[in-house]
Amino acid sequence: MKVINLHQEENEVIALAVQNNRQAQQWIYSKYSPRMLSVCRQYIKDLQLAEDVMITAFMKVFVHLDRFEKRGSFEGWIRRTMINECISYIRVQKKVQFIEDSVDFEEMDSETEIQFSVEDIQNLIDSLPDGYKVVFNLFVIEGFKHKEIASMLGITEGTSKSQFAHARRILKSKISNLKNQEKNY
Repeated sequence: MKVINLHQEENEVIALAVQNNRQAQQWIYSKYSPRMLSVCRQYIKDLQLAEDVMITAFMKVFVHLDRFEKRGSFEGWIRRTMINECISYIRVQKKVQFIEDSVDFEEMDSETEIQFSVEDIQNLIDSLPDGYKVVFNLFVIEGFKHKEIASMLGITEGTSKSQFAHARRILKSKISNLKNQEKNY
């Protein structure tokens, strides 16, 4: 059994992990699991379920580690696996449906600044219907384009834009309500 020096290059650790070296796999898991749990939590409200999905996704990471082509960042590759696993989980468990309709894309105004904690923001996003939440996270948090989101979710680009517009409208309304509550106190 080889001992892994903590300062080894990540590529060396990846190469060892491809060979099923458990210490290398543990190093990868330990390094990336906190951030990946946050990614899964963005899509799945229940922390324990998010952790289960993350563990399942890490198993897929290790099974398919030889497919990592070292063109982009390793963390980005793992993150994409996490997102795909979250989407799969949501589809299977919740049977999310995306309703196609056309909505004009409006810009969100930033007339008044209000500060929210990360928990407040996550709770606002969690309150969205699942379809809206998935598209919102993919667009705003992950930075995917609507065309990419449409391809990932098996929907049209227009549906992606519509889901995002609805999510934004709901969030804008909830933020307005919070602002009004804050003014009244």
